[in-house]
Amino acid sequence: MHLLKRILILALLALLLPTALWAQYEEETANGVVSLAGREGFSIETKKGDFVFKPYLLVQASANYNWYDDEGLDPAYNQDNVANSGFAIPYAVLGFTGKAFDRVTFNLSLNAAASGGALLQQAWFDVAFKPQLALRVGKFKTPFSHAYLTTLGEALLPQMPLSLTTAVIMPYSLNAVMPNIGTGFDLGVELHGLVQDRFGYEVGIFNGTGASVNTAGKTFSDDWHIPSLLYAGRLTYMPHGVMPATQGNPNRLRENKLLIGLSASLNVESEYESTNDTRVGVEFAWLYHKLYLAAEAYWMHVGFTERQKIDETYNFLGGYVQGGYFVAPRLQVAARYDFFNRNGMDTNGFLNMPAVGLNYFFKGCNLKLQAMYQYVGRAGHDDQLDRDNDNLGLATHSATVQLQYSF
Repeated sequence: MHLLKRILILALLALLLPTALWAQYEEETANGVVSLAGREGFSIETKKGDFVFKPYLLVQASANYNWYDDEGLDPAYNQDNVANSGFAIPYAVLGFTGKAFDRVTFNLSLNAAASGGALLQQAWFDVAFKPQLALRVGKFKTPFSHAYLTTLGEALLPQMPLSLTTAVIMPYSLNAVMPNIGTGFDLGVELHGLVQDRFGYEVGIFNGTGASVNTAGKTFSDDWHIPSLLYAGRLTYMPHGVMPATQGNPNRLRENKLLIGLSASLNVESEYESTNDTRVGVEFAWLYHKLYLAAEAYWMHVGFTERQKIDETYNFLGGYVQGGYFVAPRLQVAARYDFFNRNGMDTNGFLNMPAVGLNYFFKGCNLKLQAMYQYVGRAGHDDQLDRDNDNLGLATHSATVQLQYSF
């Protein structure tokens, strides 16, 4: 087992030390929240052009309906099948991005709809030494998953794939051990670059504590004797140039961009020092005129630390296929199939979660209207307990209508 751990660490280090390798987002979408494709937006710039300052804003307001199966509900407390429904503000982001001296870019954004450490959504600066090498420091998106790395306001559907955001199920009462496959925002440092306008890389080290923690609280691994941090890397191949970070934009109906990616990460003594989590993902995205297609598959291996005295390990597999098409210049139809074996690969059964949606982009005012319906089904389980556990806390039927404004 120790030999396997050493091989895994060496493999991850090999991924973190490439020679030619992920492209930065285009400068216009570098804030990760609002795309400026096809429009200049508002900016402040010096006469020499050596300093540019661009404020931006994104507000999302949604109406939600969620219907849950009877399992997990306690009739003694008059719990209803309809819950977590009504109106919500998923994001209310105010930020600014900019460029200084043709070398340093920076970004800071606050999400007023969040609380605690998640209130600070992003805060980073990026130093470009040359096109093949740049250094990013601060709080930003970890290099894992096309779904997370898409510009927030450019997502195909208003809800992320549940296979990325839903916590796994394990047969232990350790409340801290509830990892999910997606890693999202985190604090750290990253090297990235673009070679020959088609090969790219991102390699970085992060706290591994997620978007809600802005402090340094990690230690040294008792088992592996390395810092208990998140080590992550992503390689991409883009044969037609940099892939824009969008899943549909009416100002990009003449594009032909393709992306194939591989990513991996090791979160050492994550989940309050109780597990070591390894993630590997493959991704595909194609933007061709009115058509957008994407697919991802990801695997997570969870092993307990020696202090937990649990010998079992668990493996989880998830992924999705999704697509969108502009049937009219400002009307996009969307569909996604999402799957996840939340109980682990050693247990039969999985969640199958189809979704459909419509997106309408209002002309000349930066408004975007989205509607989505998703069904969470279950298939292949050995017994009713596994079947009930698999969608515990997940709505069987959910619908969302969301209006978004960006500036």
